[in-house]
Amino acid sequence: MGTEGPRTDRLGLLLGQFDQAREMAQVRLTGLSDEEYLWEPVPGCWSIRRRGEAATPRAFGPGEWVLDLGAADIPASEYAEVARQAADGMSVDKIADDWSVSVERVEQVLAHTGTPEPDAPPVSTIAWRLGHLHFQFAGGWEWTFGERRQDPKLMVDFSPSASLTLERFWEVIDRWRDSVATVTEEQLDTVGFSQYPYSNDSDYPYVGALSGANLEFIHHMAEIALLRDLWATRFTTPG
Repeated sequence: MGTEGPRTDRLGLLLGQFDQAREMAQVRLTGLSDEEYLWEPVPGCWSIRRRGEAATPRAFGPGEWVLDLGAADIPASEYAEVARQAADGMSVDKIADDWSVSVERVEQVLAHTGTPEPDAPPVSTIAWRLGHLHFQFAGGWEWTFGERRQDPKLMVDFSPSASLTLERFWEVIDRWRDSVATVTEEQLDTVGFSQYPYSNDSDYPYVGALSGANLEFIHHMAEIALLRDLWATRFTTPG
């Protein structure tokens, strides 16, 4: 019997990339304590907070704890994406609705020339980054493989417990991965196969949305790994 080599088809490559990232992430998250999970390395961090203590205007969640979210805007790192949307024929009104900003803001972005000024995003805690991934993958599953009914911002009951959060998180991630593994070649090329409401996934073939989900998982897990390194060495730097 011959042994099967690694998959080289589009779905196989994306699943392999995700599986490797997931394995590395789970190892890196081993031993996460509640104190580290909620650690705010600098003032003004975004995190999860009790509903009455939310520090941002659009914090959300269905329960006692909510995830910080600031005012809607188009970050400089996404100016090129807005230009692509317009070049693909999307109207200014539709782009504004997609980003939850005014038409005037979209027109300002489209009129911008030269290199955008770097963004100055808030520093966020491990709790925030896990919560952000959690609701996105829960919503991504619901609006691709589920009933396409629930609001993703109301699907995750955020918790101050690191262990409970990780237990729930990996369940969502594994359900999403198992469903993605069933996607056909035709579905990969289907525009609107994902109807996730807090993105432009519905405007593109699903293979693009799937690639974006991998990128989101990888870059947030890399940030979490760095935060863990900073936490572990917080008392060792000469002051």
